[in-house]
Amino acid sequence: MLSQDNLQQELIESVRKSLTFDMLYQRIRPDISRFIAVTSKLSLKNLDDWERLVRAEIFYSLQKYSQKQRGNENHQVGSLRWMDICNADGFRRERALRTLSGGAPNSFLFALVVRKLNDWVPQVRAAACDVLPFIAEASDPEFIVDVLFVTLPYWDSWGRMGGVEKEVLMKIILMDKVTDALKQRLLISSSGPVATIFVQAGRTTALDNFLAEIAEKSVQPSLRAKAYRCQFESKFVWAEGLTWQWVDKVNGIKRRLPILKERIISTTTLFIENLRMATTDRSPMVRRIAGEMLIKELGNIGDEAFKLANILASDASKSVAERGRYALTDLGKRN
Repeated sequence: MLSQDNLQQELIESVRKSLTFDMLYQRIRPDISRFIAVTSKLSLKNLDDWERLVRAEIFYSLQKYSQKQRGNENHQVGSLRWMDICNADGFRRERALRTLSGGAPNSFLFALVVRKLNDWVPQVRAAACDVLPFIAEASDPEFIVDVLFVTLPYWDSWGRMGGVEKEVLMKIILMDKVTDALKQRLLISSSGPVATIFVQAGRTTALDNFLAEIAEKSVQPSLRAKAYRCQFESKFVWAEGLTWQWVDKVNGIKRRLPILKERIISTTTLFIENLRMATTDRSPMVRRIAGEMLIKELGNIGDEAFKLANILASDASKSVAERGRYALTDLGKRN
């Protein structure tokens, strides 16, 4: 694997190679194949830094071209296509988006288009809204899921991205190929904020039919716990921004709390079946959810409540066992 410094140098060289004076002067559409090849190697974790680097190199190369062109016949630089999405000129970013055709060549370039949903120029955001569904339709769904994994956990911090822009991304998640790839990635991911990605995707109906599978088979305990909770409560709940709440008005102390939104869903697995599976899950995080739901629905479960309460009361996890003992005590009072 190439080091960060080597990748930076490769990226710089790829931009300069595409934007030499001879190419800009003689060819309306510079060859950006090397740029596409290099961006295929880039991590999505440092998108801000990579985009700034490309923007600076484009500016530097075009400035050199303008200086050399003085005294010569004026040639307008044509579209740089995917590269121009990083251009500092909003008109060129908008034109680049509207002239793109076909799918994204890699995850990095698809991410650049998604980032334009939060662009500081309204016309660029509008262009991104218009073209993104068509690009997604023709793109590899694995590229799209790569980008969803680095976007959904943080998009509420994108200050210029409104409801219209978010709806564009939600409709992409509803594409069958994207839904399937997203579900599979959620199941096998052993790290990362998958539970957050799951509930953000839960704004749509994309994952509704896979809740039981995700609850039972996903690798991460936090995701299994969240999927069980969705089924127990028959709703998805997600955070959408933050709000301030007074703690002490006299001393001017406030705290920030998440703004919670929800969507009611219908579940296909019976409550008691989910409770049995959650009670014997390999993670105490999930078993705590089982204990919580057992206590909450104690009067509606019937004879099996004693069996489940006993299993939880003997759990190796202290917090799980406490819930089981509480349920047993409550059942004793009822009888």
